Amino acid sequence: MQSIELSDIELKTVNELLASLTAKFHSVSDPEFVRQCAVYAHDLPQRLRAELNAFRLEASGGVLSIRGFRIDDVAVGPTPEHWRTHVGQASTLPAEVYFMLCASLLGDPIAWATQQDGRIMHDIFPIKGHEHEQLGSGSEELLTWHTEEAFHPLRADYLGLACLRNHDRVATNFASVDDLELTAEIRDLLGQERYPIKPDRSHLPHHGEDNREMSTRERELLSRSYEWIMAKENKPDRVAILFGDRGAPYLRIDPFFMEDAYAVPDGARAMKAIVAEIDRNIREHVLEPGELLFLDNYKIVHGRVPFTARFDGTDRWLKRLNVARDLRKSRDRRISHDARVIH
Repeated sequence: MQSIELSDIELKTVNELLASLTAKFHSVSDPEFVRQCAVYAHDLPQRLRAELNAFRLEASGGVLSIRGFRIDDVAVGPTPEHWRTHVGQASTLPAEVYFMLCASLLGDPIAWATQQDGRIMHDIFPIKGHEHEQLGSGSEELLTWHTEEAFHPLRADYLGLACLRNHDRVATNFASVDDLELTAEIRDLLGQERYPIKPDRSHLPHHGEDNREMSTRERELLSRSYEWIMAKENKPDRVAILFGDRGAPYLRIDPFFMEDAYAVPDGARAMKAIVAEIDRNIREHVLEPGELLFLDNYKIVHGRVPFTARFDGTDRWLKRLNVARDLRKSRDRRISHDARVIH
């Protein structure tokens, strides 16, 4: 894992930049901030920018930890009960701006129309009633390792997690495709476009919000998005699990939503082999408050260990960003050239 810790001088530079930007913008969703974020990011310390660039160029193992930013546990306020109740809170704005600046050096943060009401930055914490769900808002169940949005052809290149609170030291787990030892036969099978992946539950209509403010066009596109999701739920695309360079492949997998991949003997054999190998290589990492963790979504699978939530304002609280290297790939699913919400 690639790792960097900000020095006191670098942290001073970061905090001065954040003070300037939080005086100008009151939300990381402000369209002007989103447009100019990559420009502001070049005022971050040079060493930090260099590490993010090396990560973008695949010069590391696909995981980057950035530490040294400080979070005041009291100042950020209690962990919310639901992500809809935490919108534009000044208490977390500096941490959110810092997260967005770093992420924008990797690409463009994107949003999903069908996830957390189309917000760019997601809140991740346990929600009462979700304890046994395969969702970031779950708790009691192991969040099975997976490629983020594995089912989607426009899934992010990078996943970012920013830790605000983690009193219980709940571990994030991950594994890299680079560490997998698979036979040539299994690699050949995994490279065939034969494995169906259903959408994860966070995109299904019952997690949406019907009363958010939207234009007629946006509401039409959202309705179409849910139709597309449900069509993939009923008949998912068949994709390759390993793709790209045969000697150093990329990875796309979400076993919890791939039960149909076990329907034929060869597919079942290949699935069992790669699942066992990933299980053998899985590592745990405890995110500390103020830490950013960036994962290469083409090389790394990730999940979360189970824990018991208290729902008393002190539970684990992360922010999440999806980052795309090339916005043009999704142009036909965005309402305008500079929109970030994918329908």
